[in-house]
Amino acid sequence: MLGYIIFWAHSWGMTPSRRIDVVLLLVAAVWGSSYLAAKVATTAIPVLVVLFLRYGLAAAACVALIGLWSGEVFCTREERRVGALLGVTQAAVLVLETYGVAHTSAANAGLIISLTIVITPLMDVSGRQRRLPGAFFAAAAVCVLGVGLLVSATDLHALRIGDILMLGVALVRAAHVALVGRLTSGRDVRPLQLTTVQTLVGAALFGVAASTQMPTLAHIDLRTWSVLIYLALFCSVFAFLAQTWAVQRTSASRASLLLGTEPIWAVAAGILLGREHLTAIATIGAVLVIAGTFWGQSIERAHRSSRGEGRISESVRPRAAQDA
Repeated sequence: MLGYIIFWAHSWGMTPSRRIDVVLLLVAAVWGSSYLAAKVATTAIPVLVVLFLRYGLAAAACVALIGLWSGEVFCTREERRVGALLGVTQAAVLVLETYGVAHTSAANAGLIISLTIVITPLMDVSGRQRRLPGAFFAAAAVCVLGVGLLVSATDLHALRIGDILMLGVALVRAAHVALVGRLTSGRDVRPLQLTTVQTLVGAALFGVAASTQMPTLAHIDLRTWSVLIYLALFCSVFAFLAQTWAVQRTSASRASLLLGTEPIWAVAAGILLGREHLTAIATIGAVLVIAGTFWGQSIERAHRSSRGEGRISESVRPRAAQDA
């Protein structure tokens, strides 16, 4: 799937840099739609069972893809080591996010999780070495302001346990994105194999945690199964694979800005599929998020280019690109 998207972008004459942007925006889009999908799934079965099935189905798909492309299920020692660590951090993001949304308003959740785009550059090792200009953080602040307007159309509550959990999500997600960049940059790790290890780790962790709730599997209907398959194949396999592929070719800071458009896609999914309404204030917020995102990524790209760092090229990691 990722290969087809890259081929399509190439056929339209996009530069390697823009192709990476397209992939990251697609990741943000599917993650934005995952809120509505997860809500549907968790109304039918417990949270831990949803997470176990999401990871289990995703792991099965990854193993099948490796077998299809390479003829054998094989991961190097480096891929197992890196994938195991990233699998734990990614699982932490999802479990905190799922429980957090369940214990706070969507408004608070969307506002707090947007702090990821500010926190990531502070955790990004390469970002610290390059000392990103203040304008980058100004762009990130515009994004946060935009999300604040986007979600203020509903209601904001006093800080509660769900808000604290969502703050944890922002911190862990920022650390995860920074780790992806740090652990994969300059190393011979393939996105598909890395994603396979991550999903296997998540399936094992949530399988143990949800063991006492497995009888609920007998009550899953066709609609819930379809949502779970979407969460597994698109929101997990494609998103994890595409995120790793993209971050290998750009910086975690730039990736976080593009992934920061996730609230926009979440609102779009709510309007188109959940029959929600977008107010004038929320519309202004959406525009600010988009403007801040593209402003920030242009600043980061120009700053990186001025220092001669990480020029994005088709020749970067040909083996990873082939697997993707």
